[in-house]
Amino acid sequence: MKIALMDSGIGLLAAAAAVRRLRPDADLILSSDPDGMPWGPRTPADLTQRALAVARAAAEHRPDALIVACNTASVHALPALRAELEPAIPVIGTVPAIKPAAAAGGRVAIWATPATTGSSYQRGLIRDFAAGARVTEVPCPGLADAVEAADDAAVTAAVAAAAALTPADVTDVVLGCTHYELTEGPIRAALAARTQGAELVFYGSAEPVAVQALRRLGVRPEPGLPCTGGLTVLRSGREGTLPAAALGYAEGRLLAGHGAPVA
Repeated sequence: MKIALMDSGIGLLAAAAAVRRLRPDADLILSSDPDGMPWGPRTPADLTQRALAVARAAAEHRPDALIVACNTASVHALPALRAELEPAIPVIGTVPAIKPAAAAGGRVAIWATPATTGSSYQRGLIRDFAAGARVTEVPCPGLADAVEAADDAAVTAAVAAAAALTPADVTDVVLGCTHYELTEGPIRAALAARTQGAELVFYGSAEPVAVQALRRLGVRPEPGLPCTGGLTVLRSGREGTLPAAALGYAEGRLLAGHGAPVA
């Protein structure tokens, strides 16, 4: 079994690590776009072309499925990716977990990039899945870039700024950018200080999208299998290795074969 994941940068690490944990026997193809990142400031048409190029590079390796491990690309490029690759290669997009967070009945904060915050896409998800819930959209300028660079000081500053915009009585937090899941620890710490230690529930997309990919392939999670899966890294179509910044995160070290498995 071969599963490809795509993103502009290392935001795909969380979903890739989730697939590795659930199916250690799966071969993984990580296709990113260092030459064209960041994708967020690009026009939808330009972003779609970059995403198609990254997907085509992955498709050359004949994966059984492709995970679009990027919220921005899922918003703008998913129809084009599916039109080109399906039905030969199932394409699984990433959607912020607003629905399950709202269903919990508490006060929800959605951390997302400035481009996504307040967008018609996110507002539509709130309207469709969180009607009547108390929802606060929290823009996180600079956080994805700081995570991409594995810049701890910049991550701390961006997280602190976003935490200051988060209501102190929040109960559920949606991480609306795949990069943010790599730095959930600092986010938890900053919000614990703001909410005076209240127990918060965090909602990411990595494991749900990994489970959905396996479901589309008709296979079950089998985390107890031997870890025999290979790893292919494509950087703007060129075969290479994980960037050094990836090894700053437990997910990257897991994929590279270093350190303990991600909890």
